[in-house]
Amino acid sequence: MQTRLAHALIFIAFTGLARPALAAETVDAAPAATRADALVVLDYQRIPIRGYPSIDLAGVHVLNQFNDWLYGGVGAHAPLFKGEYGGFMSFDATLHAQAAVAGRLFADGGVSFGGGGGGNSIAQSRIISGSGAFIKEYAGLGWRFDDFSAGLDVSHIRFTQSVIHGTQLDFVVELPFSYPVGSYASTGRHFGGAHTDAGAKADDSTLMLGLDNFIQVKPKGTFKGAVNLADVQFNHFLDANAYALVEGSVGYRGLPIYNQLLGGIGWRAAVAPRLNLYTQVAVGSGGYDPQQFDTGPGLIVYPKVFGEYRLSDHVGLALSAGYLFAPRGTSRNLTVGAALNYHLAASGDGGHNGYRIDVFQQSELDPKIGDRTQGVIKLLTTQIDDVLDANVYVPIQASIAYSRFLGYPGYGEALTGLGLQTTHTADRPFQGFAQLVAGINVHGVIVKPAIGVNWGLSDRLALYAQAGKTYSMNVAHLYPERHRFNTTNVGLGLTYRFSLPG
Repeated sequence: MQTRLAHALIFIAFTGLARPALAAETVDAAPAATRADALVVLDYQRIPIRGYPSIDLAGVHVLNQFNDWLYGGVGAHAPLFKGEYGGFMSFDATLHAQAAVAGRLFADGGVSFGGGGGGNSIAQSRIISGSGAFIKEYAGLGWRFDDFSAGLDVSHIRFTQSVIHGTQLDFVVELPFSYPVGSYASTGRHFGGAHTDAGAKADDSTLMLGLDNFIQVKPKGTFKGAVNLADVQFNHFLDANAYALVEGSVGYRGLPIYNQLLGGIGWRAAVAPRLNLYTQVAVGSGGYDPQQFDTGPGLIVYPKVFGEYRLSDHVGLALSAGYLFAPRGTSRNLTVGAALNYHLAASGDGGHNGYRIDVFQQSELDPKIGDRTQGVIKLLTTQIDDVLDANVYVPIQASIAYSRFLGYPGYGEALTGLGLQTTHTADRPFQGFAQLVAGINVHGVIVKPAIGVNWGLSDRLALYAQAGKTYSMNVAHLYPERHRFNTTNVGLGLTYRFSLPG
């Protein structure tokens, strides 16, 4: 993958797309925003593996509350301290139930389904991760404190066709939060009445899409070269300057299956009207085959600084430098990168900005990779749609396989682009769309055109269906013929849709 091409894809998708007013906003006023409740759930468990050292998995999930007792959302698990499983990672969709027992004591339980994989070598990943599909069931008790909850669950996790199949204790911490939310039908309309409970702050969220490059310092693994990655980082500002962050990255050249997931804190300082300086530190898990790139059990620490020039209220360009290291491995890396920042800033005009979260099962049917064919690739896909206009949105899509790809677990895709849609009205359940997204899979750059429909079950919930094609992009002969990818894909799932006050 060539850096200039990747920058061009991201730039086409985002630059200059300040959020315009929707046509509907001049017609009616929207009801005032209410507050929705949600949880960030952190957990930690140690899982015995028959014939191998134990693996410890730390998890993070974001769960939206649907009613008094039911939550749903997505999350991930990755190792930190045990064995040599750096690069093992899984992603899932979760349903979670929770109800009070007495006073501050509560009972909870749930189920997660998803895909992922890894191991201390490519060959071992087939044994450790099986097909890549996993299911986790859990139940337990917790205690609600003033600002958080803590509990202990009994967890059963099983990867199909794998030696991971165990029951163990899972320590859990829940961090509740709420956010102002309006109906999806209110997208683009202004508040009725005073703009009070919104709580929106200027620059309260930033989405960063970028390219990062690891330059290894005295590498001990068998791979000695640079690692080139595509990454996505989401910043949520806690006040005018401090922010919490989550970052995910995947390799596209050097080590194409390298992956990492981190969370951390940062600080922003304005040095000129359009120039900002950021400093941050993140901790998480990452790696790829510790024999080649030694992150040991997976724990990584990543301090980084970057400067940003604001092109507009919503778009900025950033250059970064940092140092990534694995405290329990030998990997040490200087890093340099560039990113396009999309500021999800409140406009201050009281309008509602529309969003959709699509979670769906996607099947890539009989793909052809070079001269090889592969059976159906089954993917769990999450897509976030930022509605810029009544008929335009920006999709950001990530997928993980829960079936083997060319005999191995762990296939994934990360993409973004532009979409067009029919105008949504509250009295018509049907909303059609067409989108073009581009990004990477394990072999290089792919492009994915698709058409589909959202069929409203309620204002917030809709059925999601799409069909499309996946092609390798071979501009300037990016990679060999044996790695070129071509398939038809279909998807079916659910959409959670809403608006946030601007």
